[in-house]
Amino acid sequence: MNGAAPSPGSSRGQLPSGRTLPVRVMVVEDSLVVRRLLTHIIASDPRLLLVGAVESAEEALRSLPRLRPDVVSMDIRLPGMDGLEATRRIMEENPTPIVVIADAVEDASLRISMNALRAGALSVVEKPVGLSSRHYEAIAEEICTQLFIMSQVPVIRRRAIGRAAEPPFPVLPEALPMAPPGAAPVRPSVVAMAASTGGPPAPARVIGALPAGFPAPLLLVQHMGAPFMEGFAAWLDGLVPLKVEIGRDGVTPLPGHVYVAPGDRHLLLSRAGPLQVSAGPPVGGQRPSANLLFRSVAEAAGTRGLGILLTGMGEDGARGLTELRRQGGFTITEHESSAVVYGMPAAAVRLGGSSASLPLHLIAPRLLRLAMPEARA
Repeated sequence: MNGAAPSPGSSRGQLPSGRTLPVRVMVVEDSLVVRRLLTHIIASDPRLLLVGAVESAEEALRSLPRLRPDVVSMDIRLPGMDGLEATRRIMEENPTPIVVIADAVEDASLRISMNALRAGALSVVEKPVGLSSRHYEAIAEEICTQLFIMSQVPVIRRRAIGRAAEPPFPVLPEALPMAPPGAAPVRPSVVAMAASTGGPPAPARVIGALPAGFPAPLLLVQHMGAPFMEGFAAWLDGLVPLKVEIGRDGVTPLPGHVYVAPGDRHLLLSRAGPLQVSAGPPVGGQRPSANLLFRSVAEAAGTRGLGILLTGMGEDGARGLTELRRQGGFTITEHESSAVVYGMPAAAVRLGGSSASLPLHLIAPRLLRLAMPEARA
């Protein structure tokens, strides 16, 4: 999950969240080699301060109240209690921002990593490689950036999705109008969705509530490290009724299918109908760009395009969603009451790009009423 980090500045100071620099980091990693590597990476960034490095989840749970880190770097494959269960326990007992450090190519690690995000972790990044690797600098920079950014995200005590009841949301009006309504929305021919920090659980919850016979294709931008996108799509495919796959250039999107933007590539809908996958430059620091996806749907589908902007840091998607609404498409933003980070949706609301602002659990029901009005009881 990408995001533009604030300027490192000095090693002392105050963050917008009110926390003071440097950010306190605890590392949970059973491999001595990787633990030392993470210690070296964190020590090289003046924004970060290592306050503890432990080799098991059990030790992490014991140490957390004493060390009081601002953010936890969590390995997934641990002896004894694994990183998924550790994440659940931390979010239930002592909520702290968690960044998962995972092997991007090992299937079991990917599945556990995705489920850790559902349990409350905020981000997943690739495990560091040796100092001699040509990828070392990029991976080290991404680890530090994610630790720094995620330390500023407020987290709340929660229970994991699927383990107990969903977190309650306040009772709200079904739709909170953001701008004067236009013509009544028409049945969408395509749905575009985007999420960043706080995903993948947010899109998984919305898509998981749709039936396999959903009558429109769904195009999804999820900000996440490129090496994880194939695994994310496979994880989501095993979780929801719709068929999920990585979007491919030239493919005609089919109803009941979800097309995920490939790693480090833009996903667009062409006016002729097929998907376009582009290696064009990042937009606002993002590739894939939610702005480009929404804009392409506005141009290709017009009033029959529907856009959904979920939790995320920054403003990606806000301008594109606003353009889609101006073209007559119906647009939904996740309400502040359920968004892990109310950044991207808030930006769209400010621009007048939201037809309706809904908490997460009400988005799929509204989408079903728009796309399948005949299915209403």
